[in-house]
Amino acid sequence: MNTKYIFVTGGVVSSVGKGICTATLGRLFKSRGLKVSVQKLDPYINVDAGMLTPIQHGEIFITEDGAQGDLDLGHYERFIDINTTMLSDITTGIIYDNVIKKERRGEYKGGTVQVIPHITNEIIDTIVKNSEDQAAEISIVEIGGTVGDMEGLPYLEAIRQFKKRIGPDNVINVHLTLIPSVGPWDELKTKPTQHSVIKLRELGIQPDILVCRTKFHISEDMKDKMSLFCGVPKEAVIESADVDTIYEIPLVYERAGVADYICNKLGIKKRHADLEKWTKMIDSMKHPKEICNIAIVGKYVENGDAYLSLAEACKHGAVEMGNAVHIIWVDTEEFNTKSCEDIFRDADAIIVAPGFGERGAAAKIAAIRYARENNIPFLGISYGMQLAAVETARNVCGLEKANSIEVDKATPYPIVCARQSVSKYDNYGPAMRLGSYPCRLEDGSLAKEIYGSEIIYERHRHRYDINNKYKNVLAEGGMQCTGFSPDNTIVEVIERKDHPFFIGVSYSPEYKSRPDVPHPLFLAFIKKAFEYKHNK
Repeated sequence: MNTKYIFVTGGVVSSVGKGICTATLGRLFKSRGLKVSVQKLDPYINVDAGMLTPIQHGEIFITEDGAQGDLDLGHYERFIDINTTMLSDITTGIIYDNVIKKERRGEYKGGTVQVIPHITNEIIDTIVKNSEDQAAEISIVEIGGTVGDMEGLPYLEAIRQFKKRIGPDNVINVHLTLIPSVGPWDELKTKPTQHSVIKLRELGIQPDILVCRTKFHISEDMKDKMSLFCGVPKEAVIESADVDTIYEIPLVYERAGVADYICNKLGIKKRHADLEKWTKMIDSMKHPKEICNIAIVGKYVENGDAYLSLAEACKHGAVEMGNAVHIIWVDTEEFNTKSCEDIFRDADAIIVAPGFGERGAAAKIAAIRYARENNIPFLGISYGMQLAAVETARNVCGLEKANSIEVDKATPYPIVCARQSVSKYDNYGPAMRLGSYPCRLEDGSLAKEIYGSEIIYERHRHRYDINNKYKNVLAEGGMQCTGFSPDNTIVEVIERKDHPFFIGVSYSPEYKSRPDVPHPLFLAFIKKAFEYKHNK
């Protein structure tokens, strides 16, 4: 069949849940045996998310091919169990860069380059290329931002043109809105949704489905009202009330008949949705046997989305056991006023999160030392691994001034440095190592036991690495390097044999974890956390 396209837009407010909506639709169609592709079109002018502060935008999600994307790519991967690519997150910066390069090459033959048709054509070409590269039967495209935003206008115009180009039988427009509650009696109001749809219509787009985010039940009268004023059939006005876990939303949509309605509109033969395993997973999430506390140490914890995949990977490990985790977010600034004993009093395991720069490094080293000396299960990721090596060098090996050159370029003991293979530098140091790379695990290592394989592939996002010159020094301090790049030039995994669970990895395993297929490293880590809880 011809590829069918679903466009997801958002109205009333930002952060209303378009990414979850897109991921949910992907899960429902994949459960029907259809090949799905997903894509986010981000209106901001940045070329990618790599330079965006996590405090504002949440985590930077890394794909297999090294794209630095929006956190919604993580939702897509976890819900649909697919790997996104560089084409999965397209920004205005990318679109304009492509158009300007074409203009410089003379591809427009001297014509005046304009938003219409050149920018909109570039957007349309990108949408088509992503779906073709994935051989998709269903391509779901999320338009970032909120309807009415100036920067989003070219994208909305592009999808208006797109429907005309490929025919109305091949396109569905889903509009996600918020139904706010006001006053002392929490009265629900549909007027913002009506105005949002009016704005869409002004741009030439009529939504086919309204998905209404709400804290409370929407009455049949309210659905009738929105159907009348927004020109959407009543059965296509979907209530999406708050739920206990985001992974329950596919079941909410399925009960509402969203996927079947879309199949009917697009001429897709009705298919059974295989959601049995997913339903059992949700039941386990909502009724855990027990809960343990995982402390995550980072410097952006005021926005939990900054370490979203990390928190989700911990949850995935727990649900596999029929359990749950409670995340204790630990701001590195807390170490200025509190002791480690107070900070980690209730922690059953400690994760030192990825990061960059000097701020927070001393706090992370203090957390690592506390985990090592008190036999608390520890997992250091990327920068957390690097600082674990620094902590051992300082406090076990006696190299008091040991450091990473990222923090102290003049350190006499550069435990962490630029890798030998780096040939490019930018304003921030060595070029970033991005995307999936192979790693070879040593025989007899805990890492190899956990993975069950000698060669693994994991996603990376880091500039610096453990200095190979200090491997023997670290080994004398009880820290073994047990994972390497295939050419043995990059240390990928470190462990302590004198500790129940102390592992650091240069990569970010959280990006590959799925709710129904937890990452083996997080599964092993969470199991140790429960063991620690039972024994302390």
